Amino acid sequence: MVARPAPTIISRPAPGAAVGVTEAVIHRVVHAFYGRIRADAALGPIFSSKIGEWDPHLQKMCDFWSSMLLMTKRYDGRPVPVHVAIEGLDHPHFARWLDLFAETAREQCPAAMADLFIDRAERVAQSLQLSLDFHSGILPPLKAPIRAR
Repeated sequence: MVARPAPTIISRPAPGAAVGVTEAVIHRVVHAFYGRIRADAALGPIFSSKIGEWDPHLQKMCDFWSSMLLMTKRYDGRPVPVHVAIEGLDHPHFARWLDLFAETAREQCPAAMADLFIDRAERVAQSLQLSLDFHSGILPPLKAPIRAR
C-alpha cells in the first residue's frame, strides 16, 4: 500500500487581526452600540422587552463578535430562533440597526476596522432578514436540487 501524504491544512488569519481588531475594541464597539440601541425610540423598546439582564447579553454579543472577527469560537448561540420569535420584527428594524451599528463602528474604530465590522453586520442582518422572511412565509422553501442522472 502506498502511503499518502497528510492533507494540507490551510489556516487563514482571523479577518479582524488583519486590521487590528482586539478584544478591547470589540468590547468598546458592542457596549457603545447597545447604548445607542437602548436609547433608540424604535429599537430600544424591542430589545428591552426581550433582554432581561443586559450584562449577560452584552457578554454574549462580545463573544459573537470575537468569534466572527477573531475566530475565537466563543459564541455558541442560535440567533435565528431568537429573532424569529420577536413579534413584529421587520426590515425597517434591521435598517435602523445597521444605521446605528455603522455610526458606532465609524465613531469607535479606524476606517478599515469599521468597514470590517460594518460588512459583517450587513451579512448578519441579511441572513436574519432572509430567515425571518422564510419563517413568515414570504419566501417559499427551497426546492431540492435537480440531480444529474
